Amino acid sequence: MLTGLLKPTSGKVNVLGFNLPLEADKLRLKMGYMTQKFSLYSNLTVKENLQFIAKIYDITGTLQKQRIEELLATYGLNQKQRQLAGELSGGQRQRLALAAATLHKPELLFLDEPTSAVDPENRSEFWEQLFDLCEQGTSILVSTHYMDEAERCHKLAILENGSKRADGSPEELMNQMAAHVVEIEIDGIRQLKQQLIKLPEIITAAQLGARLRVLVKNSVKDPLAYLQHHINITSDKLTKVRPSLEDVFITCTGGGRQ
Repeated sequence: MLTGLLKPTSGKVNVLGFNLPLEADKLRLKMGYMTQKFSLYSNLTVKENLQFIAKIYDITGTLQKQRIEELLATYGLNQKQRQLAGELSGGQRQRLALAAATLHKPELLFLDEPTSAVDPENRSEFWEQLFDLCEQGTSILVSTHYMDEAERCHKLAILENGSKRADGSPEELMNQMAAHVVEIEIDGIRQLKQQLIKLPEIITAAQLGARLRVLVKNSVKDPLAYLQHHINITSDKLTKVRPSLEDVFITCTGGGRQ
């Protein structure tokens, strides 16, 4: 909807000063969009795909040649420019899609789950490329389910069923989280988890290897004493820890009672 591809059923949408969907064509000249699924032409080469996108934005001649050469170098695709896009690896397709989305140097870039099909090394490299774009003045809006990726952003909005549950910087959200986080290391974790999630003050309990990570409601003043009382456990088995962004997400949404 923010890209102008879908019409809102109610309310108003304004992006970069453009009223959508009435001025969607004007917005598209100033924004880039990278879809979750690879959406370029598999039967065209890397270079042909970029040439096609350049023509859409009326980038021709010497300017087109220079811009494509710049993008091929920036995204490590020089050696792949004559290869069909359908034959590229997941990471290479991702870099090509980003090159295409930024070919016209947009002010605003939308990325829809951009790293869902790539390995951790390529994900990390991709984010470095996004930070380079930020330094050059591009504003970037990313949708993601990966909390480690969300933590890289300057500002977050946590959404559930189309409603905003929280927003702020990752640090602000973790500091303001309305729950205590306690880790328990003990034998019989599976049985303990089932016991804990029945307690009314427990938001969720998730197993992390040999540990159990428990979110306790803020209404409990002393979460360590609360857990000791209800599950008959010694204090040396309990550790209060710093919240993660995933803890924030679970607390803000309906993700509890795992």
